[in-house]
Amino acid sequence: MLEFYQAEGCPHSAEVRETLTDLGLSYVIHNPRRPGSEGGDTLNELTQQAMVDIGGEDAIPFLVDTDRGETRYESEEIVDYLETHYE
Repeated sequence: MLEFYQAEGCPHSAEVRETLTDLGLSYVIHNPRRPGSEGGDTLNELTQQAMVDIGGEDAIPFLVDTDRGETRYESEEIVDYLETHYE
């Protein structure tokens, strides 16, 4: 299963969503906070804390591939990962 931590209005998150859609992948989306270089406003404290617990950073976009036990930050790194493993 793919889990994607993102923010609506974040162009980096949009790039990853577009790739997920182009590849026809199903995924669970989480919206822990608003976009912003200072971390944005937290929308869901439990989801935000889960993201930090899993990946160690409070940063979006963040992808978790539970089937492969992999995590990725940064939109370019996530897109490369998806195209390598799911294209």
